[in-house]
Amino acid sequence: MPHVVIVGGGLTGLTVGYRLKQFAPDVAVSVLEPRDRPGGNIGTEDRKGFRVELGPNGFLDRTPSVPDLVRDLGLSERLVAASEGSRKNRYVFVGERLRKLPGGPLGLLTTPLLSFSGKWKLLTEPWREPRAGVPAAEDESVADFVTRRAGKEAADVFADALVTGIHGGDPALLSVAAAFPRLPVMEREAGSVIRGFMRAAKKRKRDAKDRGAPAPGPMRMWSFPEGLQVLTDTLAQSLGSAVKCGRPARSLAESASVSPWVVYGDNATAWYADAVVLTCPAYEQAAILQELDPALADEVGAVPYNRIAVVALGYRREHCPGKLDGFGYIAPQNTRRDVLGVQWCSSIFPDRAPQGFVLWRALCGGVHRAEQVDWDDDRLAKAVHEEIKLAMGVTGEPVFRRIVRWPNAIPQYVLGHLDRVARIDALVAQHPGLFLTGNAYRGVAMADCVEQAGTTAARVANFIAAAAGG
Repeated sequence: MPHVVIVGGGLTGLTVGYRLKQFAPDVAVSVLEPRDRPGGNIGTEDRKGFRVELGPNGFLDRTPSVPDLVRDLGLSERLVAASEGSRKNRYVFVGERLRKLPGGPLGLLTTPLLSFSGKWKLLTEPWREPRAGVPAAEDESVADFVTRRAGKEAADVFADALVTGIHGGDPALLSVAAAFPRLPVMEREAGSVIRGFMRAAKKRKRDAKDRGAPAPGPMRMWSFPEGLQVLTDTLAQSLGSAVKCGRPARSLAESASVSPWVVYGDNATAWYADAVVLTCPAYEQAAILQELDPALADEVGAVPYNRIAVVALGYRREHCPGKLDGFGYIAPQNTRRDVLGVQWCSSIFPDRAPQGFVLWRALCGGVHRAEQVDWDDDRLAKAVHEEIKLAMGVTGEPVFRRIVRWPNAIPQYVLGHLDRVARIDALVAQHPGLFLTGNAYRGVAMADCVEQAGTTAARVANFIAAAAGG
């Protein structure tokens, strides 16, 4: 029986294993996870009645990849949608106060976040000529792209908020083609980003009508009452004993003896395989690849990561003035606040805090404040409390806290990222049976990871079938 070793038991690795068993039921699968539990950076903890997400807070249904996986796992009936208020009410903290992000053209006209000139430049984006005389392959930062299309004010407010909220990165450093590939495609194909979004919305409605389905609603965030870990736990349970926790992979080699590949772990352990899929973070992939192909290892290891500390604080509701009907707020990095943003977890999903309490979760660090991750718990909690007190007017001290540090949190798709990925693909092609995937390459969101995992599983199944002469 052919054997595939998957290194990394996070969302991507588990999904590769799950889809591979669907595509090729006769293939044996081993998922090697160095930690004591599967799930990677997805994890949910229940402490003192507070339900804390250690990593992602939920997933967006912008593509069908995660909803389809949830359906196939039999979990659709257990999904819970984020509150309507959290979809409509999102804020940025500027000028030492919260200001609501505009939700449409009318909001753009009235928002105090932009001057009249800034609003004019943004609203006239559809009539601005696309970039001409420059090869489409030439890289451009997110900040430069948004400035060119919609003006510097829009870049300073909206691009910063977008990049901070998704990547915890710097819009001046990230490649727009790598981090937000739809934007330059819309410019090329529709002549405008706004026009491109309008065309995409019309297409979704046409496609739904052709399928006889209801018109699609606005994009929403989803999770489970028990937390997002339900998804990865169910994936792991579906794979059973194939998931091997506490089993790190240290190196791999091509072999001509027992099997084409051998993966080496600790204490002389080895797994022989017909194909190997690396889904762990890029820096771990690089260490595993070093002996096999130093050039490939160098390219993979050059993908940078930011550092994030997650600080969850619980408060008595009576100490928190206001309606608290929203998702939370972003603090643009040019404001140099002590938080990247704060999510109002108990306002987004139910059962995140005991009755009479609220749970908020701050993200600290990022590319500009990486030193915060090294602060001790007391200093981090105090800094976040002071930020929340300033932004929200909280009158009491937190009654609960949970802090988790991610020293290598989110890969940063800096300028040149797509060229690096192309070089990695070319080097991997020299090693038949080796596959690299994960959030370091073609998207950091859960939807991207699940979609790439399915694509990789199909490629592995085809490779195994071809090797067997099928």
